[in-house]
Amino acid sequence: MGGDELTVVLDAGAVIGLARINQRLRRLVRAARSAGVDFRVPMVVIAETVRGNGPRDAPVNLVLAQTAPQHPLTDPIARTAGQLLGAARSSSTIDALVVAEAIDCRPAVIWTSDPDDLRRLLGDQGGVTIEPI
Repeated sequence: MGGDELTVVLDAGAVIGLARINQRLRRLVRAARSAGVDFRVPMVVIAETVRGNGPRDAPVNLVLAQTAPQHPLTDPIARTAGQLLGAARSSSTIDALVVAEAIDCRPAVIWTSDPDDLRRLLGDQGGVTIEPI
């Protein structure tokens, strides 16, 4: 489980926004780093955003390097995601894994381009905030 320090969990929309040099997101990252916030990129987000090793992936790979370390998908996180899917009657496995990752490292905030689906999956779980980007 997470500690007392806030962690920002990035979904695919946040990683792509940073790769595309979204200035608002870059300011948020700088402010979060200045405040000592940790970042986490779920493994499933890497699968969603990387398409090879060519130059097209260079901006995404730079974002991933700057927000490292990434944490491996663990059995407890996968099981939490499954429980979230069941409770929400959802089939959005990738979104559930992002939410489960945030639950694992609470207190956490998820920066996302898909806040409604993530909120539905989060339900009444405490310690996680969903922030649209």
